[in-house]
Amino acid sequence: MIKVEKNIAGRLLKIESGQIARQAGGSVFISYGDTAMLATVCCSAEPREGIDFLPMQVEYREKHYAGGKIPGGFFKREAKPTDAEVLTSRLTDRPIRPLIPKNYRNELQIMLTTMSYDGINTPDVVAAIGASAALLLSPVPFDGPIASVKVGLIDGEYILNPTNEQMESSDLDLMVTGKKDKICMIEGGSNFVPEKTILEALDVAMDGINDIVDLQMEFSEHFDNSYEIVDTSVITEEVTNSLEELYSDKIQKLLDMDSKKAMDDAFNVIAKEASESYKENEELYPEVKGHIKTMFKNAVRKSILDRKVRVDGRGLADVRQISIVPSLLPRVHGSALFTRGETQAIAALTLGSSRDEQIIDSMASDYKKSFLLHYNFPPYCVGETGRIGFTNRREIGHGHLAERSLKPILPSSEEFPYTVRIVSEITESNGSSSMASVCGGSLAMMNAGVPIKEHVAGIAMGLIMDGDNYAVLSDILGTEDFLGDMDFKVAGTKDGISAIQLDLKVPGLPMDVLSNALEQANEGRLHILDEMNKAISTPNALSEYAPQIESFKIDKEKIGALIGPGGKNIKAIQERAECVINIEDDGTVSVSAADKAALDNAIAQVKAVTEDPKVGTVFDGKVTKLMEFGAFVEFAPGREGLVHISQLAWERVNKVSDVLSVGDAVKIKLFEIDKQGRLNFSMKLLMDKPE
Repeated sequence: MIKVEKNIAGRLLKIESGQIARQAGGSVFISYGDTAMLATVCCSAEPREGIDFLPMQVEYREKHYAGGKIPGGFFKREAKPTDAEVLTSRLTDRPIRPLIPKNYRNELQIMLTTMSYDGINTPDVVAAIGASAALLLSPVPFDGPIASVKVGLIDGEYILNPTNEQMESSDLDLMVTGKKDKICMIEGGSNFVPEKTILEALDVAMDGINDIVDLQMEFSEHFDNSYEIVDTSVITEEVTNSLEELYSDKIQKLLDMDSKKAMDDAFNVIAKEASESYKENEELYPEVKGHIKTMFKNAVRKSILDRKVRVDGRGLADVRQISIVPSLLPRVHGSALFTRGETQAIAALTLGSSRDEQIIDSMASDYKKSFLLHYNFPPYCVGETGRIGFTNRREIGHGHLAERSLKPILPSSEEFPYTVRIVSEITESNGSSSMASVCGGSLAMMNAGVPIKEHVAGIAMGLIMDGDNYAVLSDILGTEDFLGDMDFKVAGTKDGISAIQLDLKVPGLPMDVLSNALEQANEGRLHILDEMNKAISTPNALSEYAPQIESFKIDKEKIGALIGPGGKNIKAIQERAECVINIEDDGTVSVSAADKAALDNAIAQVKAVTEDPKVGTVFDGKVTKLMEFGAFVEFAPGREGLVHISQLAWERVNKVSDVLSVGDAVKIKLFEIDKQGRLNFSMKLLMDKPE
């Protein structure tokens, strides 16, 4: 067994191999503190035929036993991957994919399994390091190693790999993956820190990355990880020269088209025409279209680098035309249509009570989410047909990024005790749809009356790079994303950044290029914020269709009285007042009702149970018992008081049963609390006194 270890940010990082999963193409058992993971890599012996992409699959899984838990649900075992597992899989996939040759066609599967979790060190950082180390031992051509770290910011001090406890008070949660002295991927959120803070945090991250990369290099020296790439291409120089001669001019004309559909249609005509000449050659036929794509890619890149002109005619820093329609959906609690060029999102917001919070069952602990953003990307938004009915990894990832972008502007639960769900329906897409979801979500929140202080906007930046010559692009098109070298998304307010995500198609990015991209992104974000503020700049009043919710504290010792035996009291209030009541262990009570009148009635009933009623208060009661001297009336679940026979009416009453029966609903007024604390009510004080 081979083992290396190094102290990283005060905890021991250990990488081992040779004891577990020895039949895998590459396997390591990696631990950071007491968080431990098995990382394995397997690849097929032969390349897969008939494809033009890297067939790589990254699967991250968390075992509940890692945190000393048994899974919930009927079957009591781990099932389909959770959103958190999908996001960690993507965090590992994204920096690795560009470091494997584009012509590698062998099936490749990376599996990452968290087997021990200490609640201190997050597994997502360990996953990327484990995958990198396992790849170094495998026969896969991998231009690594890479390493991941996190950077926090607490009281102005940068913290490398902060613990979970430290992260709770951090203004920055930045995950950075890189090679030696180069950034490969960034994913993070923050409380509106400036661009300068992000750059300083990246410097801190790079020091940690370099240490972990060195450790992996030391580890890999113990193994022979030679590999061979089988080139399955059959296209010849003669064929490529012929294609260049016949179609270069036609491809150049594509760059003058002003719509995505027109360009796509014209490109497909060219690709079909070029391929038809070789349809009798089954091996060459699919490669011809691939070469036409390469010609188009090179033409776009050359135009941007040489002429500083983009596919749609914009300058490098120009943002597409923006249009906004608030209140698009009349019965929805809040909505907005956000259109930027040929990218369009409908954001629909729903307000709910604390009972609508999402309960997350993880290996660490169960917790609740009161803010949700779901992103949907139907096939029609790009003019295609496709499978529907399930949420794919891309939709989960884009929704998480948009949710992370908007979360810092949300008011506290004390100020706004609602569960907020935003659904972003992408109705058109030509690049940057996740950032359109951020803008649409912010507009929908103001439209719904969520008390946010300002808007959050997002922009996607691109990069075309050829050696030292490069161009940073603002608000990229889908074509520029596909053919470019970078997809860099930045969201925030006018004061700073709330979320950031960087993906590269090149093996790392110098810091000066990243700095320029951040500066240009800030300019674009401010422009978009100006357009959003023209449409709506302050929150509306709550929609008449939204539920009315209020939260308040009660004495914790009164929780039992409010709930009642077997939930009797709280059920009675909810049924009688047509409301929903939720009680937290700290005494926080949240009451939700359809309108203000119902809400006030429900709150009054709750307080009647949990507080001493005040003289003069009027209650709706129910007669529970008749006595010779009066009637006992339940004025709140579990609480009764006496209406003396003399208080039933202004005229003389001989028998209580002449006026009341058990079960009668009556309106009563508290007029006295005697020295023994007994509550005395009156019916006649609510009646007109005879002359």
